[in-house]
Amino acid sequence: MAEYVVEFGKDGGRVEPDGRLDAPAFHRNHEPIWAALQKHLAGRLGDVVEVGSGTGQHVVHFARLSPDLVWWPSDLNQRHLKSIEAWRAFSGLPNIRPPLRIDLSDPDWCPEMKSGEGPKDLAAVFCANVVHIAPWNVAEGLFAGAGRYLRPGGTLFLYGPFKRDGKHTALSNAVFDTSLREGNAEWGVRDVGDVEKLAQHAGLRQIDLIDMPANNLTLVFSR
Repeated sequence: MAEYVVEFGKDGGRVEPDGRLDAPAFHRNHEPIWAALQKHLAGRLGDVVEVGSGTGQHVVHFARLSPDLVWWPSDLNQRHLKSIEAWRAFSGLPNIRPPLRIDLSDPDWCPEMKSGEGPKDLAAVFCANVVHIAPWNVAEGLFAGAGRYLRPGGTLFLYGPFKRDGKHTALSNAVFDTSLREGNAEWGVRDVGDVEKLAQHAGLRQIDLIDMPANNLTLVFSR
């Protein structure tokens, strides 16, 4: 079952003096997620935006394994942004840019993207464990922005728990979905079909669906 995503740093986890936060899920899922991304990113050049970077640990791992790509992490939460920047500095990697403050409920995402001062003609967008813990307009904004900023042939990766044909893929995901909706009626595990409709509206098409550990999926879309 996918873990409920809390605000890192308020969940009892360790906080380093420089602000680096640690997400236990990172240690469980970073390798299978990279395997899914690498399948489509191998040989690519250009900019990649990670939306909802959380602690910043994933972007450091991915950037270390893909030196020809420039990674732009992002988040909306100020504590997360501090952690992302701290992990970026700690890693010393030259292909990670300072984090952007992206609000996915806004189809423009952030002023830097809209003005062209940020990354352009994106090779890829990566988003993990976001759309089920946010209102549906966040998913709408995610796809609208991806359709706008991805270059032709660019790829959107969406990782997390999903329903298929209106049904949960595991009992644990059904229980998780119920707990989410009880906490916030606008949240919940999304259906692959509903996500595909957003993609089509944004000019994207699904090119892959990858089964992941813990009853998660990685959906892959191309512009």
